[in-house]
Amino acid sequence: MTGTEASAVLLRGGGTSVVVEITDGRLPRILHWGEDLGPLTEQELVSVVSGSRPAVGDSQVTYPQPVPVLPQLAEGWLGRPGLGGDTAGTRWAPLFRRATHSVERDASCDRLVTVARDVEYALSVRIEIEVLVASGLVRQRAALTNDGDRVYRVHHLELALPVPPEADEVLDTSGRWSLERRPQRREFSVGEWARTSRGGKPGLEHTLLLAAGQHGFGFRSGRVWAMHLAWSGNQTLAAERTPAGTRHLVAGEDLLPGEVALERGQTYVSPWQYGSWGDGLDEVASRFHRHLRARSPRSPRPVVVNTWEAVYFRHDLAVLQRFAARAAEVGAERFVLDDGWFVGRRDDTTSLGDWDVDPQVWPAGLGPLVDTVQRLGMDFGLWFEPEMVSLDSQLARAHPEWIFDAGHGVGLPSRYQHVLDLGHPDAYAHVLEKISALVRRYSIAFIKWDHNRYLLDAGHTPTGGAGVRRQVGQVYRMMDELKQRHPGLEIETCASGGGRVDLGILERTDRVWPSDCNDPHERLEIQRWTGLLVPPELQGTHIGAEESHTTRRVHPLAYRAEKAIWGNLGVEVDLLGADAEERAAIGAWVAFHKNHRAKLHSGTAVHADLADPALRLEGVVAPDRSWALYAFSVVERPTTWPPGRVLLPGLDDELLYRVVLAGPEASAAQSVPHPPWLDDGIALRGRVLRTVGFQAPLLDVDRSVLFEVTSTGPSTES
Repeated sequence: MTGTEASAVLLRGGGTSVVVEITDGRLPRILHWGEDLGPLTEQELVSVVSGSRPAVGDSQVTYPQPVPVLPQLAEGWLGRPGLGGDTAGTRWAPLFRRATHSVERDASCDRLVTVARDVEYALSVRIEIEVLVASGLVRQRAALTNDGDRVYRVHHLELALPVPPEADEVLDTSGRWSLERRPQRREFSVGEWARTSRGGKPGLEHTLLLAAGQHGFGFRSGRVWAMHLAWSGNQTLAAERTPAGTRHLVAGEDLLPGEVALERGQTYVSPWQYGSWGDGLDEVASRFHRHLRARSPRSPRPVVVNTWEAVYFRHDLAVLQRFAARAAEVGAERFVLDDGWFVGRRDDTTSLGDWDVDPQVWPAGLGPLVDTVQRLGMDFGLWFEPEMVSLDSQLARAHPEWIFDAGHGVGLPSRYQHVLDLGHPDAYAHVLEKISALVRRYSIAFIKWDHNRYLLDAGHTPTGGAGVRRQVGQVYRMMDELKQRHPGLEIETCASGGGRVDLGILERTDRVWPSDCNDPHERLEIQRWTGLLVPPELQGTHIGAEESHTTRRVHPLAYRAEKAIWGNLGVEVDLLGADAEERAAIGAWVAFHKNHRAKLHSGTAVHADLADPALRLEGVVAPDRSWALYAFSVVERPTTWPPGRVLLPGLDDELLYRVVLAGPEASAAQSVPHPPWLDDGIALRGRVLRTVGFQAPLLDVDRSVLFEVTSTGPSTES
């Protein structure tokens, strides 16, 4: 379909419908986003448009029409304008008209493309709205072009997704280092609730999603709409409500002064804004998970052993070779050498940027260790922090102009480091060639890509102009080029833990590191809320030390391991200090994970909405709902005891299931007072397990049990 003869278009896919009004030469206005409406006739679409228009008195400002996805001040919109910009103080209130629309449909998506112009300002805009067939996600972006002779400076370009009046509560997440993804809720009241990240990455304290839904919505209930920006730099997510009844979710890149100054014919393309909806947060998350899983097929996620919490900077070939042997013994498939391998790096105060193997520590290079790792049947991974530099480094002394400087010097150190400006072509080439040469020489299969300092004063020398946006683009470019040069190379995104987790970076990386904290008490929540966007198999989930290195809490192996088996399992226990019994227990958990990972990494993540905040129940259900694994945990001392019944979400109501305790230490739960059903398991239909359930076992704080649920066929009564 082309032209403007229709009044609306219907985009469908993955259980989602979007109805978009395209009348009067205006920009597209979304009238419905959410539940699939089925096929609609042209007359039905006309009626949807007619039924969406409010009564208007003597002012469209007082009684506004449905708001375009790019809201415009000149059309009477008094909220956040979609486009902010100017030409030396003029061309600051754009009005895009004369829009033309075309619809494209293929196996991947339904797409509406709108092109409109502001003739007086000599600006044009191209807006794409898509519904992705595989996932039901909605996404949109805009491309702004300067058609005039004078420079047009873009301040911001933000797109909006409307939500209905029933969305009266807003949820997002906050956090800090080693305590990422803390949920917070507020009333969706009149005004703006904006979350802005200005540190050159989304940040530990920023939110993965901004969600609006029915009051009290949970994981399993309550209609909810959520929005995410696929961008790894500065950004703003906002929920906005006006007195006239408009409610929408807004997202855009947070541009610094001068970062986008369009000459004639130049175009700025915004990042993709993604939207997901569902009955409960589990359905919202499942759309993002399906989207990420629809990428090129991956092999089973290898079990990782990382050296960081075991040896820190104390690198020694003989010690690490013994460590590798122990890693293979417990079932590891990937051995990652963390920070400390490069020249002069004996602590965190020096040498970042000098990506040469330290000849004093590694006189024969990394080859002997790599040979040992590969002979033991594991692949080899290496830690880098490509965007950072230490002032005490050969690189900084040779090229001080490659360090960001906004006019006051290199600025505050953070973790004794500064940011290397990859916007300098020679700096970019230097880092790329150093990493690429090492990947080639040592057959490196995996890079742990860290990013530990915010871009506080990221001025590009010699001008001092803002360089954050360019830096993000160069990081994307370098990751893309490394993967092109080295097919099969995998990259993990780590930024002091979970500081750079977004769909932009996930287009280029193979897993995220949700947090530097391996304490299972904290990891349960961190992984749960990171899971709003990232499926289990793309989250690095490691068994840490008995005493957490970040919180000093002490936990038994069973609890540490259970919280790690769901994702891309790893081990950071000091295997050289662990006795044979502990190593055997770790090996049993690794084997349990391997036996179930194909199902854990393809199934649907589910979370029960429990009345008692001291309890957690979550799991993974196979796509055909024939199998599931759940963890029941006690995270605080409950106010009432015993804890009551466990209700299992996500199963098929009509199938008969057998529920048994699972895991290498399942028998331990039967050696203490427990409900009688635990001795032999229990058989119930899915509907009964969902609505009646069974008595929970008695557990101490920070303890859990696993329930494995297997279908035995249709219920005899169905």
